[in-house]
Amino acid sequence: MTFNAASVAEQCVRLPQDLPDLEWITDDVRVNRLSSDFSWFSPVLRRELAGKRANIAVKPRSHEELSRVVSRCARAGIPLTIRGAGTGNYGQSTPLHGGVVVDMSALNQSLWFRDGIGRAQTGIRLADFDALAHDNGAELRWLPSTFRSATLGGLFGGGFGGAGSINYGPVAAIGNVLGARVLTVEPEPQALELRGAEAMLLHHAYGTNGIVTELEIALAPAQAWLECITTFDSFAAGLSFADALARAPGLVKKEVCFLADPVPGYLQPLAEYLPRGCHAVLFLLSEASEPGMLALAKEAGGTVTYRRTSEEVRATKKTLIEYCWNHTTLNALKCDKSLTYIQSNFDPGEYIQQATTLQESLSDEVFMHLEFLRNAAGALTCSGLQIVKYSTEERLNEIMQIHRDHGVRINNPHAFVVEDGKQGQVNAAAVRMKERLDPMGLLNPGKLRGWDQRTVLA
Repeated sequence: MTFNAASVAEQCVRLPQDLPDLEWITDDVRVNRLSSDFSWFSPVLRRELAGKRANIAVKPRSHEELSRVVSRCARAGIPLTIRGAGTGNYGQSTPLHGGVVVDMSALNQSLWFRDGIGRAQTGIRLADFDALAHDNGAELRWLPSTFRSATLGGLFGGGFGGAGSINYGPVAAIGNVLGARVLTVEPEPQALELRGAEAMLLHHAYGTNGIVTELEIALAPAQAWLECITTFDSFAAGLSFADALARAPGLVKKEVCFLADPVPGYLQPLAEYLPRGCHAVLFLLSEASEPGMLALAKEAGGTVTYRRTSEEVRATKKTLIEYCWNHTTLNALKCDKSLTYIQSNFDPGEYIQQATTLQESLSDEVFMHLEFLRNAAGALTCSGLQIVKYSTEERLNEIMQIHRDHGVRINNPHAFVVEDGKQGQVNAAAVRMKERLDPMGLLNPGKLRGWDQRTVLA
């Protein structure tokens, strides 16, 4: 389906008149804000998405209101972009063809907890859902660094995992997401329940192939986490400690993050714990695991410079999680706006050698940041969120290719098309799901290349 900008704009003007009891957002400042996310991390996306915005936004307060918006837009052929808190980095929230941004944040109810499983509406903030899970003796299996503002639906639609992925893998690992309630984009929208693998066809698809209104996820037993920083004089010693800590089967942990010099210097609020020129490991582990961790740190020649109990973290509301994952990038950009980043997946059997080789060849312009985790198959590995001294787009592409040449997969964060980022190729099953749930192609159009190729897909 093609979209005429003038016609879309004209149809959007009528929406508040046709549905006057809904919460419509029309002022330019708010519409612009709701039409963007953290894609400004990328100088490439900053350029390519400049000037792209919705014509209007709406904040449905119930499933019934959402259904009425979807029905009206389907009848008029108006594009829809589904938005959580806008903490993504790929331009998921930026409409390429105008239309309506649907702010899902008011659909934020926790529905139930039982037997290690929780279910909630997708607009719920992860911090709120995690707090409610704790009231039921559980916690979320993963917390991205954006957990205070990010929504459950946003993590599912555009996220990867976070703290906890060292135990449970990414969101995509089988058994993490059990079911989803979705709303079809039709003149008469239908609510459907998808389970297991079917539900996962909507994961990390930027809201291009379905509107997810509820998610049912597996939880982890609640733990009291000790938060620590250990610093090292050498790259090799710091990386070795991080690897040993991540591998140790008897040490219970939730997060292991390795930051090579000069990255620790960008974490200004933690400056007193990060000596100039150090390499650092930030981690969360159970208090019972502290003696084992201290033995590993001593063996590697590390110094524990920061230690906070779970009670201290709760009292201060300051957690090291917010200096890991892409919050590391955010802190670096606060210091130097010329920086950018890449996302990479290291090989489970080769990550130490890969990281060491890349550090030796690229350390002047690529600063190592590794997150230890289990991949979807359960193997221990690293995901990289390396910080890059940006010069040109051509050099940025060369850097990503150098990683590929060393066997490191790149999830390109400088592309807004689903297949050019994490997926890497057209997923025919995800496209078929879009045909089922969004037959007119109104959801976030222009972001799913497979939609334009659907007639030739097997």
